Amino acid sequence: MSKLKKKHTEGDGIRLLKHWKKGLFSVIFSRLGIVLILLFIQVSLIFLVWLYFDELMATLSLNGRAVYYIISVTFLIIALLILFNSSMDSTAKLSWMLLISVVPLFGTIFYIWTQVEMGHRTIKRKLNILEKKGMKSLKQNTEVYEELKNTSPESGALSKYLFDIGNLPVYTNTEIKYFPIGEDNFPYMCAELEKAEKFIFIEFFIIEEGYMWGTILEILAQKVKQGVDVRVMYDGTCEFTTLPYYYPKRLEALGIKCQMWEPIKPVLTSAYNYRDHRKILVVDGKTAFCGGVNLADEYINHIERFGVWKDTSIMLKGSAVDSYTLMFLQMWNVKANSDSDFTKFLNLYDKNIEPDGFIIPYCDSPLSDHKIAERVYMDILYTSKKYVYIMTPYLVLDDELTVALCYAAQRGVDVRLILPGIPDKKTIWALSKTHYKRLLKNGVKVYEYTPGFIHAKNFLSDDEKAVVGSINLDYRSLYHHFECASYMHGTKCIDDIKKDFKDTFEQCSEVTFETIKKEKVSIKITGAVLKLIAPLL
Repeated sequence: MSKLKKKHTEGDGIRLLKHWKKGLFSVIFSRLGIVLILLFIQVSLIFLVWLYFDELMATLSLNGRAVYYIISVTFLIIALLILFNSSMDSTAKLSWMLLISVVPLFGTIFYIWTQVEMGHRTIKRKLNILEKKGMKSLKQNTEVYEELKNTSPESGALSKYLFDIGNLPVYTNTEIKYFPIGEDNFPYMCAELEKAEKFIFIEFFIIEEGYMWGTILEILAQKVKQGVDVRVMYDGTCEFTTLPYYYPKRLEALGIKCQMWEPIKPVLTSAYNYRDHRKILVVDGKTAFCGGVNLADEYINHIERFGVWKDTSIMLKGSAVDSYTLMFLQMWNVKANSDSDFTKFLNLYDKNIEPDGFIIPYCDSPLSDHKIAERVYMDILYTSKKYVYIMTPYLVLDDELTVALCYAAQRGVDVRLILPGIPDKKTIWALSKTHYKRLLKNGVKVYEYTPGFIHAKNFLSDDEKAVVGSINLDYRSLYHHFECASYMHGTKCIDDIKKDFKDTFEQCSEVTFETIKKEKVSIKITGAVLKLIAPLL
C-alpha cells in the first residue's frame, strides 16, 4: 500500500482516539471551536436582549411592557403578511406560526431574518446568472421529446415541465447501469477515474478520510500529474464531522482544485441552511455517476455503523452526461469565476451509443421558486396505474406529498415504502414514524429494512418509470438542499431496479397497526413533539 493511501485508511477508532488525545484545549482553540463560540455569542446576545427587555426599557425610563407589546404586535403583523403571502408549504407556515406565537418578538425576528437576510440572496443572484448561461449550452432535441410524448403522454408532459422550468432536456442515447448497493458502485467509479484524460468533476455532500476516499484520492493525485483537470467540491458541514477546515489546501498541494460549499463561519447567515446534498461524479464528459452514495467507508460497507448500509446509484454513458457536467459547473462557478464558458466541457460523449429508453437528469435548488424534486415525485404518484415502490431513509412529509401517497393507494395503486430498520438519526426516525398510521389507514404499505440502514432514494412505477438520485422524502431534501436525480422511462435498468425492490422487500418487516402499538412510548412522544416543528429542522 502506498504512503498516500495508507494515510487515508486509518480506522474510525484510531482517528477518534487521536482526536481525544488532543484534549479539550485544542478543540476549543481550533477554528471550529472558535467559530462555534462566536456563533454562540451572537445568538446569546440576541436572546439576552429579548430576555432582559424590561430591564433595558427601565434604564431608558420607558414602559417595558408597553414597548414590548407594540413592537411584538408590529413585528407579528409584518411576519404574518410575509408568511401568508409567501409560496411556503402550508405545514411549514403552521410551524412558523407556532414558533411566533410562543415567542412573538424572537420568533418574528428569526422568521424575517431567514426571509430577507442577504446571505442566500447573493447565492441566488449568482445561480440565476449561471443558469442563464447554461440555457444557451443545453438544447432540447425535439425529435427525442416528441418520441417520448408519443410513447408516454404523462412522461412527455413531465419532460415539457422540466425543460420549461429548469432547462432540463430529455435524452435517449445513454447507457445506464444500476447499482443496488454501494460496494458494487465503487469498483466502477475507480475504473472510470483511471480512464480520465481531460477532467474529473467530483461534487459530494460528504467526503471522509478512509479506505474509499483514500483509494480515490490516490487516483486523483496520479491523474493531476498526467495533466487532468481535477476539481473536488463538498459541503461545508464536513468540517464539523469528517474533514478539517484546511482540507482544500491539502488537496491543492496535490494539484487538485477544491471548494467547500458554504463552510461555517463566525457570522450568522441564512445561507447555512441551504446545503449541497448532491452526489455527482463526471469523467471527461463521457461518464457520470449519481445516487445516494457519498465518499465514506460506511457507504460501501467497508465499516459498519448501522448494520448493512444499503445505498443505490447509477452510472451513465452518453448524451445525458452533459446535464450532470453542467450541474457541477454551475455550482462550482457560484464560488469561483473560472471557466464560465461551459461549452468546452460539453458534447464530449460517445456518439455511437444506442438509444435505451429515455432519461432526464434533473436538479433542484432551495433558492428556486419551483420545487422540482417534489413535483417529479408527485407526478409519479398521480400518474401511476399499477404500483409505486419507494426507498427513502427519512419520511418527513408535507400535506401535498401525504395526500399524493394516500390518493394513489385509494385509487387502487400498490404503494409501498421501504424505510430503515436501524436508523442513523433516532429523532428523525421517530418523526418518520408519526406518518405511519395515516398512511396505513389509506392503504399505503410500509416496510422497514431489518438488516440495517436504507440510504437509497429510489422511486419505481409500473415497470416503466423510475428515479434514482440524492433526494429524500423529507423537508431538508425537498425544500432546503441542492439536489440531483435522474428520471428514467423505459430504460433497460428498470428491470434491475424492480429486482432490487423485490429482493429488498424479502429482507423487510412490514409495519402494521399492531407493530405501531408496540413502539416505545419515548419514540412516540419524541415524534409527536418534533412534528410541531418538522419543517424547521
